[in-house]
Order: sequence, then C-alpha cells, then structure tokens
Amino acid sequence: MAQASPPKFNIRFQPGDIVTTATAGANLMAVAIDAGVHINASCGGAGVCGTCKVLIKEGQVESERTKWLPAKEYEKGIRQACQCWIESDLVVEVLPASRLEKAVIYREQQATAEESLPLVEGWSFQPPAEKYCLSLPPPTMEDNSADLTRLLRVLRQQHNLGNVWLDPVVLPGLAQALRDGDWKVTVTTLTDDAAGVKIINVEPGDTRKKYYSLAFDIGTTAVRGQLLDLNKGKVLAQSIEYNQQISYGEDVISRIVQSQKAGGLKKLQKAVVTTVNKMIGQMAEKARVDSGDICHMVVAANSVMIQLLLGLNPKHLRLSPYVPTVNIVPPVKAKSTGIELGDHVHLYALPLVASYVGGDIVAGVLGTGIYQRDTLTLFIDIGTNGEIVIGNKDWMVTAACSAGPTFEGGGIKHGMIAAAGAIEGFSINPDDCQPQIITIDGEKPKGICGSGLINIAAAMLKAGVISPNGKFNTGLQTDRLRRGDDGYEYVLAYAEETQIDKDIVITEVDLDNLIRSKAAMYAGYKTLARSVGSDCAHMQQVILAGTFGCNIDIENAITIGLLPDLPRDRFVFIGNGSLLGARLTSFSQDLLADGRKIAAMMTNIELSENAAFMDNYMAALFLPHTHAEDFPSVTLDKGGCR
Repeated sequence: MAQASPPKFNIRFQPGDIVTTATAGANLMAVAIDAGVHINASCGGAGVCGTCKVLIKEGQVESERTKWLPAKEYEKGIRQACQCWIESDLVVEVLPASRLEKAVIYREQQATAEESLPLVEGWSFQPPAEKYCLSLPPPTMEDNSADLTRLLRVLRQQHNLGNVWLDPVVLPGLAQALRDGDWKVTVTTLTDDAAGVKIINVEPGDTRKKYYSLAFDIGTTAVRGQLLDLNKGKVLAQSIEYNQQISYGEDVISRIVQSQKAGGLKKLQKAVVTTVNKMIGQMAEKARVDSGDICHMVVAANSVMIQLLLGLNPKHLRLSPYVPTVNIVPPVKAKSTGIELGDHVHLYALPLVASYVGGDIVAGVLGTGIYQRDTLTLFIDIGTNGEIVIGNKDWMVTAACSAGPTFEGGGIKHGMIAAAGAIEGFSINPDDCQPQIITIDGEKPKGICGSGLINIAAAMLKAGVISPNGKFNTGLQTDRLRRGDDGYEYVLAYAEETQIDKDIVITEVDLDNLIRSKAAMYAGYKTLARSVGSDCAHMQQVILAGTFGCNIDIENAITIGLLPDLPRDRFVFIGNGSLLGARLTSFSQDLLADGRKIAAMMTNIELSENAAFMDNYMAALFLPHTHAEDFPSVTLDKGGCR
C-alpha cells in the first residue's frame, strides 16, 4: 500500500496578507522564504540570534523556547521562525523588529556623464553597447549576397566597422528583421577590450531612441540599481531592495556556509536574481521603459556576491589560499542567470581582485579617479565586509576585513537598517543623563541604525556615561541605566514612546559589538598603511564610500576610533562608489578598460594571515584607542552625569 502523503496546510503571513501552502513538519522560516516573506535572520536560521521572531496568531507549531525568547514573549505566542515546525493551518505575524523593511534611499546625485568628470578624467562618452541604424540595398538577381554578408558590408561602409563577429543568437531572426524593417534596421554591438566587437541584436527600423542600460551594486545587505538612458548619459530611475539572500544570513561567511548545504547554492542564486528582477520591473515601470529595450547591464559586487549571482561555488573564497573562481569575468548572457532581460543582453561584472576584494571596490576606485592622481589616498567602504585601498596612480594596496553587520544594524539588540523610525541623531544632557534622539523621517523610534549607533556611543563616551572599554559608569544618578538580560543597558526610549511597544535600549553587548567592528576597520587601515611603510597620519585624502559612509558624522566616528584623527578637510564623501563605477562603465568603453587596469594594479594583503593585524586589532579595542596619542583631538568628560 502506498504511503499517504503528509497533509498540507494554509499559511497566512501578516502584514501583507501573503498566503502559501506547506506540508506538515515543514520549517516555518523556510516556508516564509519560499513565499517571498523576508524575515531578519542574522544567523541564517541556525537558531542562535533570536532575530526572526514571529507571533503565531492562529494554529499550532512545534517549537521549544530558547534563551533568545523571554518567558513572557513565549507565553504570548511569540516564536523564532527558524525553530518552528508546522502542525496546522497558521496565521503568522512577522514582528516589526524582525521585518526586512525597505531602507530609506538617501538621494544620490543622478550624475550625467559630464557631471562625473571632476572625479575621473580623460574618458569619452562611448557606451560598450552601441546602436547603429543601417539602410541596406535589398537583394536583386545581380546582387543576391547572403543577408549576413550584406549586413556586414553595409556596417563597414556606413560606420567603418569591419572587424566584427556575430552572436549566434542573432542569426535565426536576422532574415525576418531585415524584411520587417524594409531593409532598414538597427544593429546593436557590444565592445569588449578582450573580445572585440560583436553584433548582439538586429531590430527592424530605427530604434536608436530606445537605448538603455542597467547599473547594479549588489551588496551583501542591499541591492541598488539604476536604469540609464545611453543617449543622454543620465539616470532615468533608481531602486533599492534588501538582497533576499539576507534570510540565509547577514554576512558573506554565512552565505558561503549556506551555499554548501544541499540545494543551497541554487537557493542563494535564485534569491539575488529575484531581487534584481523585481528592481528591473520597478525601474522600467517608473521610467516608462520597456525592459525589452534594455541592451546592456553592468554589475559591481564583492567577490562572494558575484560568484553567487553567477551560480559559481564560493567555497574556496574562505579557504586558504583564498582563491576566487575567476577574476576577470567574461560577459555572460543575463538571461542565463535567470535575469529577465532579452536574449541579447550581456551582463558585465567589474573585475575582482581577491577573495574578499571585489568589483565593488574596483568600481569605487574607478569612479573616484584615485588611479589617475599623485595624492596618497585612503579609500574606505564601510559595510558588513569592510574594504580598504591605499595608494595613488603609481601603486595600490588593498585589503578586506570582516566588520560584521553592526554598521547596518545587525547584532544589535534593537538594531535596524537605516529606515523610517531608526534612531540616527543622539545627544545626552551631561547634567542628568537624559537623552535627546532624532529618528529618520521624524517617526516614533523603532530601533537603532548604524550611524545612530556611532552617534550614541560617541555622545556617551564624551559625557562619561561609558568608559573607553565600552562599559557603563554604574555610579551615574539616572534611572535610564539599569540591569537587563544582557548586563547593563541604557534606555533610549520607553515603550510608550516607541513603535514597537517596548523599551528601546543600548546594551553593553551592543557596545562591545560596535567596538569589535570599529577595531577591525581601524586595524585594517593601520596594517595596510604599515605594509607600505606609511601610517594613517600620512594620508593626504580619505574617501568614504557607500551609503553608510555618507551618513557618518566625521567627528563622532573619530571620537570612537572608527576613522583616523586627521584634519577634517581631508575627508571626502562620494556616496555609493560601487554604483558610480558601474554607471560610468555603462557610459564608457575607456572606463571599462580602466576597470581591468585598476584590478591589475592592486596588491591584496590577506589580513587574516597577517600577525600585525591582530596586534593592531587588540590595540583598537578601546574608545577611541589604546594609544590615545593617535587621537589628539578627542577629549572626554571623565566625571560623567551629575
């Protein structure tokens, strides 16, 4: 007798009212991911972070209480999604603190090609994908040359393009396109300095006005994209979404680990492609562009993200000697990855340098023109995986350090990405220790974003609320300071003042995580500078890249030792350098070639194999630093609140 199939149940997720089905015994977190319901899961579903909390409003699940769930929450029906196995129909509410809500898009300058000139110089506006309108003489008995022969001959005669080759995908539709256009067609070519010029599309008529490209920055936490008009060299629309891979873990190491599980690589690849496809649809709709008219795509991403996008096993990126599958990624058909674009659209990935220094950093160096100038520059992209470059037009060294997700709200009790309601601005009255908070969009507080965490720590350090080791001054006369589940904590906002109906606090564990993250970054600068016989004090310019970098308060970042104590006029913000470089590569064949030149110039230093890095890291585990002389401008009030 055939064994009965396990029963299926209806699962309804709120908010959003998303309904799906699941078999008995299925893991609730896995079901949510498959249904497109994204729940914060810092640990990738291992059950050891407590960030994936949900309320079981109706139905039954099998789940035991862990240390991450206080007894009061468990009694209310709150559970960790990754530790729930389905036993009936369910109505599940994803709690506010566990939702992956869309980040605030800090407006980046929608630079035209000309506006980008002050950053990088000496390039011409000539996109790698180009369109040519051809008028062909129809065949006759006197001239009955093959259609392709006729096309290539006219392309050479009218546009001086003689050494070209044809993408085989064009051939089946060539004859019909020529005749549908009454022998007037638009040819799209793709130029690559390694492969030459190839014809990737032939369309009936003159379609030169429909000439678009995509630029993407695929980050570990978020994906940012722009739809570009290649006729005008400007941004038509932009979009930002969480990288859906975040449900499998917050950092690149957890993603690599997940990729080694059965079906893991396929799931991760599908997650990021789903994110990209959603964004393409959003941008095309906003700009009123048919996605079928997009002819090119440029992606900048760290080494792990690009290998996952392309479906390449990232296993060896985290194993000594830390080898990527490929550094110079040949253009691939976007459709072959699952991206919903035409058969002719090629995806160009900016080249990688090493296992943890990828195309995002190459794009940033490209977009800022560091490689063209004498100025000794420290380039920093602070994120989950912090990347650093030191150098100029003659040489560059680079390194990556795992700062962890702290700067994007991860690993913090009430941490969140920079979205409406996130505490960002903070000051403290040194007389009575009462806080003043400012949230994004002025909404009631919901959590703490990365820049807010820096501002909180700096204000508390300067006011003597915390000591240089990140511990609270327990002698303070304030009811804001109390003992909590994670040791001492300070109440930033009481429950009745918040959106989450609970006190928002900062804990000593949060501060410890911040100190470790900032120490990793500063030790990276120090180690890299020393590796070339220099020091942070010698840097003539510091370029801060990334959306997070744009929102850092320089004074506060120096106060906690995240940035070197240098004259403030040496610091330059560029916004999303990764997206800037991807956009410029879409605009210029010159810069496409320069990207490969930059990657070849860079010497990578593996910090995990460098003994000096650990020494520098240990020295940086204080606020601002063990060596106070490195931060002469930082003064602290040792008295604390009175």
